[in-house]
Amino acid sequence: MAGPRKRPPAGQRTHPETASARAMPGSGSRPALPAVPLSDPAMVAALAATAALVLLSVTFQIFDTDFWQHLLVGRTIWETRSAPTAQLWTWPTYGTTDVNASWGFRALVWPFWSLGGVWGLFAWRWLTTLAALGILVALGRRMGARGFAPLAVVLMCALLYRIRSQIRPETLVAVLLAAQLWVLETRRQGGRDRSVWCIPIAWAWANAHISWYLGFVVTGAYLLDDLLRGRGGDAAAWARARRLAITTLGALVMSFVNPWGWRALWQPFEYFLYWRHEPIFTIIRELRPVDWKDYGRSPLPVLVAAWPALIVWQARHRRFDRVEAILCVGLTALALSTQRFTGAYSLVAMPFLMRATARWVDARRWPGWTTIPAARAAMVGALCAGLAVSESRRVDPPVRIAIDYGSYPVRACDLIASAGVRGRGFNNFEYGGYQAWRFWPDRGRLPFIDVHQAGTTLDRQLYVSALRSAAGWQALDARHRFDYVLLARDPAIAFRLPDVLDADSSWGLAFIDDAATLHLRRGGRFAALAERLAYHHLPAGNERVAALGVAVAGDSTLRSAVAAELRRVVDGSPWHAGALSLLANIALSEGRYAEARALLERGLGISPGLGRAHERLGRIDLEEGRARDALRQFERERALRPDVPDLAFLTGRAWRLLGEPGRAREWYQRELRRDPGHSEARDSLAALDRRLPG
Repeated sequence: MAGPRKRPPAGQRTHPETASARAMPGSGSRPALPAVPLSDPAMVAALAATAALVLLSVTFQIFDTDFWQHLLVGRTIWETRSAPTAQLWTWPTYGTTDVNASWGFRALVWPFWSLGGVWGLFAWRWLTTLAALGILVALGRRMGARGFAPLAVVLMCALLYRIRSQIRPETLVAVLLAAQLWVLETRRQGGRDRSVWCIPIAWAWANAHISWYLGFVVTGAYLLDDLLRGRGGDAAAWARARRLAITTLGALVMSFVNPWGWRALWQPFEYFLYWRHEPIFTIIRELRPVDWKDYGRSPLPVLVAAWPALIVWQARHRRFDRVEAILCVGLTALALSTQRFTGAYSLVAMPFLMRATARWVDARRWPGWTTIPAARAAMVGALCAGLAVSESRRVDPPVRIAIDYGSYPVRACDLIASAGVRGRGFNNFEYGGYQAWRFWPDRGRLPFIDVHQAGTTLDRQLYVSALRSAAGWQALDARHRFDYVLLARDPAIAFRLPDVLDADSSWGLAFIDDAATLHLRRGGRFAALAERLAYHHLPAGNERVAALGVAVAGDSTLRSAVAAELRRVVDGSPWHAGALSLLANIALSEGRYAEARALLERGLGISPGLGRAHERLGRIDLEEGRARDALRQFERERALRPDVPDLAFLTGRAWRLLGEPGRAREWYQRELRRDPGHSEARDSLAALDRRLPG
């Protein structure tokens, strides 16, 4: 009779589906790259380079609009020693019940701001990012990904995750999600069963973010795997399933321990069943499905293609992992249907892709020099260095420890405060957090709607209608009779409402800069103020800009008046790149090229992505005979906006001036492919053809 099987030490026990890649069938005839311990100097250096690049990737200036309200609520929690359960942040529904599922995150992030300011917020980002990714790297190594190649996976997943690394509850969720994966996967690997830790994780998650159910989705994949193994006759798996089921029930019960009980847990289901069909939630970009035009240069396409491909490849080598497949299908579908979950997708994918990459690398023959740990570490270092150079050159958003105050209505709120503007105001919900941060608890200056779209169903419906049409605005204004309107300059946020107000003589444009506009009702309590501050020529929207440009070109008196108003914009706010851009157009129309160049360069200093600024600088260079300088400017414009009209034609002109007819022809043809009706490109190409031999 065989003796009892000895149980291997905890550190050596492995699940049959997740054993090291070095025992994988099909790789026996190919010598695997030697394992490198964590203490090896080469591995230490590679991990340090990876960590440095990860930190750099999340060190970009803060432009998110939500974090101001997170800070405000966090401050209130610390001051009152309780989580606010009433709506205190907007005026239409002030005092009504407010379910704030993110109160725990807000309470945690406030001390970072109060103690460290901007540096404190970046410390939060760095710590949560390192904690989440560090846990997952450790998990990946435990699963068998002990080489250098898996670090490339870490970098790709980190560069995708960084999109969600602003000061938001998802940063705390990232740590909770990583911890839960570590608990469940190490348990499956044969380590200690710490599944009871899922109970406090679930409690923290339910008090930190509306995505609390995601933890149960992850647990469900592991529970289903145990159940299927148990039904197949594996008694140990059946016992593990019972324990995990009991733990999951305990985690669910514990999730009800929050200031709102079941109502907080109901929110994600309420969104799925009802809210997501409301117009206001369809205009929120992060709630939409992935638009591949936006993610074409991100790691997302590679990860979405590579993960299932590697699962299939492993299955062909009898290494199919049911949990991995379930999580891949579920998280991929979730991320592609709602951009908000791309960060969670990258985190869940990381340890599995690390393991799969290690297996794939070990299944291939490599040159002898790759067996040297220092050589492989150098490759990781070179990859990190290349990515670091790319990151440092990024202008939107730039690598910087700062808050992009130009993304918020700072100066508009300054005017509201100094001029005594108060009452019933309308605002884009994106600006509600900053407005509440500036003026709370002054109820006379609270926003109409906040970053969580607080308000009645009718108000939310009318809000979207107001942004899109004059009739919609009139209906909402008739309901509330607004005293002032605070709007974003971004047409993707404000839609048509600025143009509607431009056409409505009952409103006066009292303030404008790159971030915001402020309109005052001419016939209300601020009639005198509106009359004194109103701009007479500058529009808030874009519909009248072209007509104004034509009128200015033919009327020197109007041109002087518009220039004076633009200089007022410049004097009224440090974020005035748009005004400088229009002043540059006036200077160009009058042939004052040196002044136009100076204005455009000042505008780029404020806003590196200033619309068509590099193109206009290139035009100036062409007029002054500096074709090489013009080409550099056109290339910079192309990097920002590849499909700018006339850009290929202008590039062809520059090459023609440099005596390169072949290159000029190529660029003229490219312009005609973009716009077959471009007469100047067609005529220039015809003239070029007449001069070329043969």
